[in-house]
Amino acid sequence: MKKIRDMPANERPRERLVKQGVSSLSDAELLAVILRTGTYKENAVELSREILKKFNIKNLSHASITKLKKVFGVGEAKACQILASFELGRRLASFRPEKYKKINNPKEAAALIFPKLIGLKKEHLIGIYLDSRKKIIKEETIFIGSLDASIINPREIFEIALNEGAAAIILAHNHPSGDMKPSIEDIKITKELAKAGGLLGIELLDHIIISGKKYFSMRENNIFD
Repeated sequence: MKKIRDMPANERPRERLVKQGVSSLSDAELLAVILRTGTYKENAVELSREILKKFNIKNLSHASITKLKKVFGVGEAKACQILASFELGRRLASFRPEKYKKINNPKEAAALIFPKLIGLKKEHLIGIYLDSRKKIIKEETIFIGSLDASIINPREIFEIALNEGAAAIILAHNHPSGDMKPSIEDIKITKELAKAGGLLGIELLDHIIISGKKYFSMRENNIFD
């Protein structure tokens, strides 16, 4: 095994990053910088190539610690490093400076949620809690799994709103199937939550379905009516 420190300086990932910039590195080299070390059999770059043979970038970004640890040379620490790096990327993608943290329309809400839901294999229901000026107070993953009116508890959703002093809520969930069309359950849940919010004085502004890089707004499509 050729250790990274034995490689010419102009071939080492970290040195190349410093001199040539981060964009000059391959996927395997970027991953090697994150992992830092390899195993007794292979250096960090070779280990990274093995990982990328088993996971493409998209799958790697959502891999579980358990699955990552099945790759020889990846222990809990390295698995955590990989997951942490992707989570930072997702948070950057959804980051908005304070002056922009206001939701004016479904497109802005969808843009905020896309990075959190794209590529997930299970449905995730996320709540965006807003003040009276439609500025974001809090974002929360409320539920993971297929949405069912018998399972989704309005009290859990609105309890967060009451605790945070929110005046309105936007809900969003993903359809891993790729079909953006709301199901009968989606519509039923939306109407029940809108009714419950009306009684509490907390408006359900929209319920958005995310699929890939597209979205479906129930408000825009008059589902609330």
